[in-house]
Amino acid sequence: MAETGMLAVQVVWVDVQAQVQERSVALPAGAQIHDALRACGLELGTHAACGVWGRTLAPDHGLQDGDRVELYQPLKVDPKVARRERFAQQGARGAGLFASRRPNSKSGY
Repeated sequence: MAETGMLAVQVVWVDVQAQVQERSVALPAGAQIHDALRACGLELGTHAACGVWGRTLAPDHGLQDGDRVELYQPLKVDPKVARRERFAQQGARGAGLFASRRPNSKSGY
């Protein structure tokens, strides 16, 4: 579509029912991320960040033909905290590298 002065862009986000939504939009040349969001009826305020092809970028970043605009939601739990909590629940003997040892194996290792 670049030869017609229009950009073909995909916009991807997760809705309130945790379903992945994907829309293809045609935007004029020189369009920015926030223009793609508005074309889908979305606002950046409800999401943590946005980006193109997995790279977090500012909403005023210019788009190119074939870009994939993505909205990123904030993490509900910090991954480091979640790992610590899982380890605490399982206990030292139920987690880690040697948690699934074979029966009758050497226990000193």
